[in-house]
Amino acid sequence: MSKMMTYGEAIREGMSIRMRENPNVILFGEDVGAFGGCFGVSAGMIDEFGPERVRDTPISEGAIIGAAVGSAATGLRPIAELMFNDFLTVAMDQLVNQAAKMRFMFGGNISLPMVVRLPAGAGTGGAAQHCQSLEAWLTHVPGLKVVYPSNAQDALGLMLSSIDDDNPVMFFENKCLYATKSEVDNFDPIPLGKGRIALAGEDLTIITYGRQVYTALDAAKKLAAEGIKAEVIDIRSLFPLDKDMIRESLEKTHKAIVITEETKRGGYGGEISATIAEEMFDLLDAPVARIGSLDTPVPFAPNLEAYYMPNDVDIVVAAKKMF
Repeated sequence: MSKMMTYGEAIREGMSIRMRENPNVILFGEDVGAFGGCFGVSAGMIDEFGPERVRDTPISEGAIIGAAVGSAATGLRPIAELMFNDFLTVAMDQLVNQAAKMRFMFGGNISLPMVVRLPAGAGTGGAAQHCQSLEAWLTHVPGLKVVYPSNAQDALGLMLSSIDDDNPVMFFENKCLYATKSEVDNFDPIPLGKGRIALAGEDLTIITYGRQVYTALDAAKKLAAEGIKAEVIDIRSLFPLDKDMIRESLEKTHKAIVITEETKRGGYGGEISATIAEEMFDLLDAPVARIGSLDTPVPFAPNLEAYYMPNDVDIVVAAKKMF
């Protein structure tokens, strides 16, 4: 039975499904209880699950991530919400030096089943300290898995799989997508490491995730009007990455554009581009084009913020250079 849901509602539904099934699944973070979370994602959950399982924390991201690590190591399956992914910077020791390493250092004799929810991205006027896209930092760390859904169906399915996983999963959520509605056809887990084809095409592959999926789809419409049929790939899972899907697309199109919202320098888009160059070079008829945000902190002024971010015109310009 299909149902229209917002991106935020789908995240809440995914958490609630597992919390109903397993009393060891808990949610905590700043104002996730009675207030319902900074973006309203956990609204009403405290009424169903109570303040012991939907718990407000002090304003200390180090404490939030530390509690997630400790509770996961001792048998719970915590979901830790940070108000903004930017604030993870003050909890990187707990995450990078503890959570990501513990299972490896204990020879697999311990599990760390924790999900860290990370609202991210620009477009809300939150400026330099509240609008970054820091996913590349986390994909660099062995021991962490990283996902970034673009729609309600994927948000729900990936949340289920993230909670089920016995490793720390970084769950990125684009703030501008919370209110967007789309159809949810099922309530099944979506395996980590499996992407999806958002739009089929045969002339060009556009690889992306999160909010930029919609930028890519807008560009694909403009390109279609000029006779270029672009295929849009939503990788959904940054690590593990669905390399097979990328390869299968490039076997048809032989051209690739990678677009991410993060600052282009040192971004995950570079990792995808390098993977293609190293492992799929023989499939290419043109160099991989990489598009990202400008090399500057996120501006506050709306016109500057819009200028800072990549857009569909950037994709169209890059695509035309390949033909």
